[in-house]
Amino acid sequence: MLLALPIVFACNNSSKDSVEKADSANEAKSDTGNRYNDTSNQSNASGTIAVEQSTADFMVKVADVGMTEVKLGGIAQKKAMNKRVKDFGEMMTRDHTKAGDELKSLARRKNVTLPDSIGSDHRNKIDNLEKKNGKDFDRAYIDMMVDGHQSTVNDFEKASNNTKDPDVKAWVDKTLPTLRAHLDSAKAIQKAIKH
Repeated sequence: MLLALPIVFACNNSSKDSVEKADSANEAKSDTGNRYNDTSNQSNASGTIAVEQSTADFMVKVADVGMTEVKLGGIAQKKAMNKRVKDFGEMMTRDHTKAGDELKSLARRKNVTLPDSIGSDHRNKIDNLEKKNGKDFDRAYIDMMVDGHQSTVNDFEKASNNTKDPDVKAWVDKTLPTLRAHLDSAKAIQKAIKH
């Protein structure tokens, strides 16, 4: 269901969002590297990415999710009624900004293009959440944080096991405990505000 939009518009560059543009740029760099039979793990003058395509895809996805977490955290700080939800939003803004900055630095070293804005799928979720108020907002935000962090923790665990790039693996392994703590905190808040 979520992949239908990118497939429909794949040939029309003007309708692509920043996530699709980043993926396309990385695929082009990967294709260039494959044509030249480049097997090094470092960025080179021909502009190829210095990681496997699956790792570049992961980095793009994480950048999109991270920007979304920062945006949602800011909204939660303004709209949440529950202090724990507000504080969680503040933590999301702080921690995901830091992780995003580290990811940008890593991506530059690996010649991976990251999106420069939130993708349309996440933008729609943000727009829907912004329409909610009060306790409905608090519940919807925390439900989104539990679901999102569970998915992100799973993605990071897979990346930790599958990426062949030692720098990316080190960043993933350093970031994963924070994401697990976010998930645990979101679950605790979710349980507390359900009553």
